[in-house]
Amino acid sequence: MRAVRVCASAAETEAAGEDFAALLRPGDVVLLSGPLGAGKTTFVKGVARALGVAERVTSPTFTIVRPHQCHNDRGIEVLHHADVYRVASIDEVYDLGLGELVEESAVAIIEWGELASAAFGEDVVRVRFTDEGEGRRLELEADRDDVARWA
Repeated sequence: MRAVRVCASAAETEAAGEDFAALLRPGDVVLLSGPLGAGKTTFVKGVARALGVAERVTSPTFTIVRPHQCHNDRGIEVLHHADVYRVASIDEVYDLGLGELVEESAVAIIEWGELASAAFGEDVVRVRFTDEGEGRRLELEADRDDVARWA
């Protein structure tokens, strides 16, 4: 299933992330793709806020993965925020152990996720960010029925 949202500002992109968090289930892997500056980290900030992350969320470009403790009643205890922009190959993705981030009480959101997709297969949620001139187009794709609620 697919759903699309157009966000005219960073605040709307963050709000889209908050709404998206309502769809997340423990064990989910979310792959974000889009050009630099498309709003991927801004989106993750909204997700984090909705999951009850207290600390500041920033791009993990240099650390590659940042775990954030969540405080919610949905069974999601950790948000693993990864950024594989600096990773050169799928072999490096495997070496990083990103596949091990998926656990029963956590979700993983991976920026530049197209590179990491082979490590996770098709059972992922994908969000593509594109420039719409006056805003951002976010296209959500997942093999689940609740995707339409996000649009």
